[in-house]
Amino acid sequence: MALVAHFDIELHQMDVKTAFLNGDIDETIYMVQPENFESGDPKNMVCKLTKSIYGLKQASRQWYHKFHQVIVSFGFEINVDNCVYHKFSGSKHIFLVLYVDDILLATNDIGMLHETKRFLSKNFEMKDLGDASFVLGIQIQRDRSWGIIGLSQRSYIDKVLKRFGMQDSKPGDTSVTKGDKFSLNQCPKNNLKVKEMQKILYASAVGSLMYAQVCTRPDIAYIVGMLCRYLNNPMMDHWKAAKRVMRYL
Repeated sequence: MALVAHFDIELHQMDVKTAFLNGDIDETIYMVQPENFESGDPKNMVCKLTKSIYGLKQASRQWYHKFHQVIVSFGFEINVDNCVYHKFSGSKHIFLVLYVDDILLATNDIGMLHETKRFLSKNFEMKDLGDASFVLGIQIQRDRSWGIIGLSQRSYIDKVLKRFGMQDSKPGDTSVTKGDKFSLNQCPKNNLKVKEMQKILYASAVGSLMYAQVCTRPDIAYIVGMLCRYLNNPMMDHWKAAKRVMRYL
């Protein structure tokens, strides 16, 4: 995103339809006949898979291997991450970012962009979403005249607040209060208090906050890091601090 904003290049998005069905399998795998598809005696006859299918433990891995083989054959190379690719042709360049079935394409050449889209559509069933506007729960707001890109997780945060009953809470001015201190001495000391805290989805709440922090809200990184220290044995003070972060968001 930073490169796209800095160099004012194109940013498009594509979606792979039924991505996991594209993978090949290396093993011999049988499955019980699916409901409403019965051949012969369903109690004694099973299906032998010739391709990957949703539900296999290795489905996502096999899909990645298939995609990697195909995209490398088109001249792309791995950039710094196994799911980030680039291709250069003189001064023209294009970056491809893959996240399961979501693809972002960033390039300084429209011709290269359309060529890559045609190649992907030829090898996989694709959906061209045009200019990237929403990916992984993150809304992308772009103003090319100012050379800026804004990232927002408003809808995601709204869902988090609703899940933990904080959607109508009073907004907070800060994610952490001056003087807040956390220590292991605050953790439950007896089984009764441990059982009381087990009713609260503390770890889920902190995990939800962590995703927002990593993607678009680095301003809560400090307090989320502190709350993460007590995932295994939280106390009510830690839960109150997590709710304060939600009010701030």
